[in-house]
Amino acid sequence: MIRNHSNGITLAIRAQLGAKKTAITGIYGEGEQTAVRIAVHAPPIEGRANEALIEFLADIFRLPKSAIELLSGRSSRNKLFLLKGATVADAKAAIQAATPQANYFWGTE
Repeated sequence: MIRNHSNGITLAIRAQLGAKKTAITGIYGEGEQTAVRIAVHAPPIEGRANEALIEFLADIFRLPKSAIELLSGRSSRNKLFLLKGATVADAKAAIQAATPQANYFWGTE
């Protein structure tokens, strides 16, 4: 789900399209296939959902949009983002602050 990268971290996302609002809704999958599940309000037309995800990630991680890059999954629900300059600890803290369900995943409940 969250892995170190030479330029920051990578974050695996499972997008749920057609939501009323964009928000972290939990954790998806198990083991190596684990991803952060994010409901996305924007439609998957002309890259709007991907742009909405970039804006959302920039907001919760307090990074400029230019520091977030979609590495894979442009037309898939499963996406991999590079968050330049972020650390694993930053990511865990931001996800935990955005959703109480993360406490269970990190073992802090």
